[in-house]
Amino acid sequence: MTATKLTKEHIEKLIPPRKNNSRKGDNGKVLVVGGSYIYHGAPVLSSLAALRSGSDLVYTCVPKINAFSTRSISPDLIVIPMADSKLTRGTVNKMLGQIPVDIDSAAIGMGLAIQDIEAIKLLVKSLLDRNVRVSLDASSLVKEILPIIEGQNVVVTPHSGEFKRIFGESPETEINSRISICEKFAKNHSITILLKGQEDIITNGDSTYTNPTSTPCMTVGGTGDVLSGLTAGFLSRNKNMIESTSTATFVNGAAGEILQKEFGNHILASDLISVLPKVLNSLNN
Repeated sequence: MTATKLTKEHIEKLIPPRKNNSRKGDNGKVLVVGGSYIYHGAPVLSSLAALRSGSDLVYTCVPKINAFSTRSISPDLIVIPMADSKLTRGTVNKMLGQIPVDIDSAAIGMGLAIQDIEAIKLLVKSLLDRNVRVSLDASSLVKEILPIIEGQNVVVTPHSGEFKRIFGESPETEINSRISICEKFAKNHSITILLKGQEDIITNGDSTYTNPTSTPCMTVGGTGDVLSGLTAGFLSRNKNMIESTSTATFVNGAAGEILQKEFGNHILASDLISVLPKVLNSLNN
């Protein structure tokens, strides 16, 4: 299958415009589930990216030990403390009772500590049963999740190591081989895959795109968390999995290119948040 390189002209057609008469919530409601004692910043980066993508409301679920610090970072976040410090089935059941029933999309796994694999399976299945579009990253990328997400509105966003963990095979370094293995598993499981790397690959097994917006400075920790938030943010408005994933990937990379011109290879993941409006405004949205 031939992969298509994403372009500005392609992406600017994929972002739904905001209607002048829209009300709060009409432009998307996002759930972010992540964080742990060590990785407190990951869900914050994802949540702020989702807001900057154009979503109206973002509900940020973090361990209760992180709730105060998460709230202190930004008044824009709606923080829901988890009952436990790690994800358990009890935590999931309480969380599902606290979040709105009409969530549009969710980003799960960024910095998340999972105590029970059955808990992440329960969370994902429950959200899919509510017709929520789901983006999975980091600790949620385990092989046990595959039976839950097959044929569902799910995108997985692994780097090479996480790809092997969830699918059992390592992607090759040569780009055409990487594309082929991504297409194989996307088709086998009827999901969307975003394989992160020097040249990102986005595929649902039928359509495949590569993202040319990439810089060495993007290896800094947290840039993938921003990408997960962008993915969920765009999914809250455009429910098409591959279109929203492609948009998020292109926008995240374009933000990195802008920052490299200013800071060289010395950027922070949080810097990406600040330039997202510039990127999105350039897409005539």
